[in-house]
Amino acid sequence: MKAFILDRDGVINKGGNINRKSEFQLLPGVTEAIKALNDMGFGVFVASNQGGVGLGFMTKSALRSINGYMVTLIREEGGDIVEARYCTHKPHAGCSCRKPKPGMLLELIKKYDIDRKASFMVGDRDTDIMAGRSAGVHTVFIGDNLPSGIDPDYVFSGLLEAVNGLRDRSIIHA
Repeated sequence: MKAFILDRDGVINKGGNINRKSEFQLLPGVTEAIKALNDMGFGVFVASNQGGVGLGFMTKSALRSINGYMVTLIREEGGDIVEARYCTHKPHAGCSCRKPKPGMLLELIKKYDIDRKASFMVGDRDTDIMAGRSAGVHTVFIGDNLPSGIDPDYVFSGLLEAVNGLRDRSIIHA
């Protein structure tokens, strides 16, 4: 399977600390981008650090509610998320799943037999790019403020721009 693994906050929805469903707001073009990826045969996944659970700012139940709401909004527009994985540990907990470590990505790669050479990690932080590199997939940085010291394969301002740009360059296709 070829795949796009997306960070959530800052890629799918407006960034910041989202601790309640009422705070969740999709970014423009996200559902269109995910549908286009699905139409090209990509499985779309989410891999997101959600340390707010470990720190007590949000419950696992609230995280499941936010995730369910996100998937519903995307499906209403014809797109699909195969699976969403979250690291709910506190920052600096030393776990293998919290990005920049590639644990979440490697679990998805193994479970779904994801072809690393045909797959992408998309994120808005250096930790996303580092996790993607360590997992052996292509990396896409989303945003206007590329942190120094990281070298993603591609840089775009948003997810829809990334999908269109990669498709226009014949890097991704059906």
